[in-house]
Amino acid sequence: MSEFWDETNHEEWEEDVREKLLPMLQQSGACITLVPRGELDIKFAVELGLCIMLETPIIALVRPGMSIPNGLAAVAAEIVEVDLVQDPDGAQRSITEAFARVLHTNERHVRLEDLGD
Repeated sequence: MSEFWDETNHEEWEEDVREKLLPMLQQSGACITLVPRGELDIKFAVELGLCIMLETPIIALVRPGMSIPNGLAAVAAEIVEVDLVQDPDGAQRSITEAFARVLHTNERHVRLEDLGD
């Protein structure tokens, strides 16, 4: 872990986040993310934090029976339980439906904000 945070690697990683990840999230209508199991995933945490800061709706994909932290549940626009291995077609359908709901809700929210001006 300490090797990751040496100054050179940290600067390269930060540059990668600023030049690649940030623009992608800024242009996205929503972020679909697979919630990791087990140990803390730093890349996931950074993406999640950027989505929150940019107010990009989060669609959190979880494996069947998986529990998630309350904080993640609070910020996710949708939590979708999917089994990508056993039921990839059902997973795709569920993800597509969640994405449509989130985009519709977000679009409506933006229009309502525009009416206030």
